[in-house]
Amino acid sequence: MAKVHIVGAGPGDPGLLTIRAFQVIQKAEVVLYDRLVSPQILALIPESAEQIYAGKFQGEQAEMQAFISRTLAKYAKAGRNVVRLKGGDPLIFGRGAEEWRLLNDAGIEVELIPGVSSATSVPSLAGIPPTFRGLADGFAVVTGHLRDEADQVDWSKYARVDTLIILMGVRTRVAIARELIRHGRPDDQPIAFIEKGATPEERVVIATLRDVAEGCVEVENPAVFVAGEVVRLRPFLLRDLAATAACPEPLHPYAAT
Repeated sequence: MAKVHIVGAGPGDPGLLTIRAFQVIQKAEVVLYDRLVSPQILALIPESAEQIYAGKFQGEQAEMQAFISRTLAKYAKAGRNVVRLKGGDPLIFGRGAEEWRLLNDAGIEVELIPGVSSATSVPSLAGIPPTFRGLADGFAVVTGHLRDEADQVDWSKYARVDTLIILMGVRTRVAIARELIRHGRPDDQPIAFIEKGATPEERVVIATLRDVAEGCVEVENPAVFVAGEVVRLRPFLLRDLAATAACPEPLHPYAAT
């Protein structure tokens, strides 16, 4: 019986794959890949490998997850070299740990290969650092995706986190922004949506939390949603923006630097 490799594909740029992830992908015989794995990463899969799309869409998550578990077990028990390829890091809102546990229960060996998470890499590459000395002492990564109406995030816990990074929050962005404002987050706080981060199609939308709450911000999936004063650093860190964008009002402590 072969093992299953649960592999993080990173945010999209193949240059951000780990060496171990690249090695495993190159030896794969069967690859089950998610919707957020970029075409550039998929191009690294050997032509001889069987590729199986395992992306989930709203309303069919349970059925697809059952299919994934059955398929991973079937090919592993047949002695095939199986790769479960997930965007970002498999254990950050990727259900990788759930699949790992199910495979363990089936007696199948698993090797986890972490990936570069989009939660931190996508904002950073867009010139928005999750932390900044004296400005943002910490950050939180939260899912904006709800399984059902009863599965609500308690946004009061995150309203005062310096930098809030929300994954899978495009569809629910208006409700999220309203909840954050209701729990005390400033409505004029800058926010950013980074669409298709770390790919050639990347687009960054800058606005305020109030704009989002009022439904004025148009954005498409996949996108990372960032709320915090660190968004104001973007023109200072990206030279191409510094020459063209209006710089924000100086903020202590970096105003004098």
